[in-house]
Amino acid sequence: MTTVGVLRETAGRERRVALTPDGVARLRKLDVAVLVEAGAGARAWFEDIGYEGAGAVVAGRDRVYADSDVLLCLHPPDDVAACRPGQVLIGLLNPRSNRDLMQRLATAGVTVISLDLLPRTLSRAQAMDALTSQANVAGYKAALLAAEAYSGFFPMLMTAAGTTRPAQVLVLGAGVAGLQAIATARRLGALVTGYDVREAARADIASTGATVLAGPERTGKEGEGGYARELSDDEQSAQQSALDEAIPRFDVIITTAQVPGRPAPRLVSENALSKMRPGSVVIDLAAAPDGGNVEGSIPDTRTVTDAGVTVIGAANLASTVPGAASTAYARNALALLTHLMPRGEVVLDLDDEILAAVVVSHGGALTRKEIRS
Repeated sequence: MTTVGVLRETAGRERRVALTPDGVARLRKLDVAVLVEAGAGARAWFEDIGYEGAGAVVAGRDRVYADSDVLLCLHPPDDVAACRPGQVLIGLLNPRSNRDLMQRLATAGVTVISLDLLPRTLSRAQAMDALTSQANVAGYKAALLAAEAYSGFFPMLMTAAGTTRPAQVLVLGAGVAGLQAIATARRLGALVTGYDVREAARADIASTGATVLAGPERTGKEGEGGYARELSDDEQSAQQSALDEAIPRFDVIITTAQVPGRPAPRLVSENALSKMRPGSVVIDLAAAPDGGNVEGSIPDTRTVTDAGVTVIGAANLASTVPGAASTAYARNALALLTHLMPRGEVVLDLDDEILAAVVVSHGGALTRKEIRS
């Protein structure tokens, strides 16, 4: 019988868990044993007793490593060296930025599967698309966080004391997170505008009822897997000039633009920030130590500029909605496990287009050439 192990996340502010009790119950119906590290789901309000009631064995971390054939996580564990040869590690492992770690795991004989490599263009893999499910949560929370931080109201309010105008919100990047942020901000009553370099994404913005921000005309902005590609220097310059002019007109900016395997594009410059009205808010969902969409944003940090603009680096917003985010991620993981173990045992067919896309290492070697250092 195959055993799936669930690890407690070791990243400091991470509250999600890779499998919920409901997911355990579904695996048990497939005659798959489940080991859950004690306290793995506590920060998402999934208690050990719930896992045991669903049919899992709750155990210490050492046992989960030792007795599991497949390990589930979100981020690479701090003690990932505890993985043994032949084990399968599944998570959002960001292999393009963790190449040395991927090489060490490959050398150790660990089969690594990273869900963030799944192309969004594979329609039969949509149920496994963890990036989409987590981006959906992050976009929703970004709009709520912006509304909380903004010094005014999102909706227009008409009272005996007068009328308050609605907030003007600009969402940069119309992927899953951006579109969810647009939809949520509109439901809160804001006047919302969206921007994206991709023609299809601009059509998606319009379909929500939001206004589309015009920008410099370009062609061929689509990258691999449905993501935006990195812009040329000339394209970046033209885009920055247009955004610098537009951004100060808005009360709230939410940025969501990322390019897989590359630093996030800079969209909100210091010049644009300096011209925004005091009390305005900027939420950077792409904030990272090496820079995000917003100049000067710091991951997990709220700062206020000299001009009175609140800038929030919010790269891990899905973790702040841990119950919903964990439930969505667990469904993605279950869909992959069902595909990987059609009869309850691991069958790794690298000719399968889904597995070929997400398997990073197998048999002691890296399988994706772009991951090789």
